[in-house]
Amino acid sequence: MNIDKIKEIVQEVFPKIELKYGYSKFANCTPYIEFEKSIYARLSGEDDDGELGEQSPDAEYDHITNSIVLYFPKMKSRKQIIQTLIHEYQHYLQSPSWMTRYYKMGYDYNNHPYELAALAEEKNWNKL
Repeated sequence: MNIDKIKEIVQEVFPKIELKYGYSKFANCTPYIEFEKSIYARLSGEDDDGELGEQSPDAEYDHITNSIVLYFPKMKSRKQIIQTLIHEYQHYLQSPSWMTRYYKMGYDYNNHPYELAALAEEKNWNKL
């Protein structure tokens, strides 16, 4: 899916997500949406055609910049884009300190309570 189509879907759906889920008490506004080719390109500042980021996630929420970063080469369908936005929006709503605390307690991505909650919420993608 090309970046223009992805942006079009985000512009259509993201206001509905904001309306449905509301505002976080941990940020002063709803998240900004950023588009990057890969986490490697984002963090290194080097150009990447998306191939260097094989281990790149589909997206991430950055609580420091209050941004949802979509790694657009990973976005293959409307459903995936909506599910990804819902998932990352859940992280925007969650406590950043507890996100870290759970990892320090020994949870990993596959059993972290916040990840499980965000994954569960993805099933509501077609209600928007």
